[in-house]
Amino acid sequence: MNPAITHVSSGPPTIAELARMIDHSLLHPTLTDAQLVSGLAVARRCGCATACVKPYAVPQSAQALAGSDVRVCAVTGFPHGNNHVAIKVAEANRAMAEGAAEIDVVVNIGKVLGGDWRYVSDEVKTMNEACASRGAILKVIFETDYLQDVHIVRLCEICTEHRVAFVKTSTGYGFVKTASGDYNYHGATDAHLKLMRQHCGAGVQIKAAGGVRTLDDLLRVRALGVTRVGATATEAILAAAIKRGLPGPIPVGLAGLTVGTTA
Repeated sequence: MNPAITHVSSGPPTIAELARMIDHSLLHPTLTDAQLVSGLAVARRCGCATACVKPYAVPQSAQALAGSDVRVCAVTGFPHGNNHVAIKVAEANRAMAEGAAEIDVVVNIGKVLGGDWRYVSDEVKTMNEACASRGAILKVIFETDYLQDVHIVRLCEICTEHRVAFVKTSTGYGFVKTASGDYNYHGATDAHLKLMRQHCGAGVQIKAAGGVRTLDDLLRVRALGVTRVGATATEAILAAAIKRGLPGPIPVGLAGLTVGTTA
């Protein structure tokens, strides 16, 4: 079942509305159990939409967030999307059984680049049906740094056809080798977000991930039609919103935040 569509108002958002746009990301490869506990506390304190976690962390996350409005989001086929479809489904089913209400799955990027659209469409359909059967929602990660506009447009069409809840730009780990030999990524660019909003149906929401680090970043992508973001700098973003005087009331868990706060 897809969530109700969030309509972006023309006026300034409330601090609580901004918090509910954020999937607090706890996905770094080196994340320790202690850091997971701390990050889950941030997500709960800030009233985020979800805490986005690795599959093994779902049971602990569900327990830590119990009694709050913050949901557990688990990644699947992360970060490269190369798993067999059946493995992605099994991973999602395990996560949902253990308490995940949202699943962020990475498409098979090689199949996208190779133009095997039947495979891609079947995978998206299968994943979405698995999530819908358990009352969870699916977000499909494109990894836009690897793609051309034509690939992004076709993925938007496929996700619209299968009534996916969200499309998502990036994992945050889709590094591309640059001319200097270094690896870097752009993440959620304005151009790609506009393209995704233009080519997704009205029932498909957009999640920006990779590069949303400040309040101004969040407000900018919101103005482009984004309704969810992945972020690690959650407390700093919301502290800046409080300092700037965006409308409240301020959720209880955010009281006392200052701009110097870090997640």
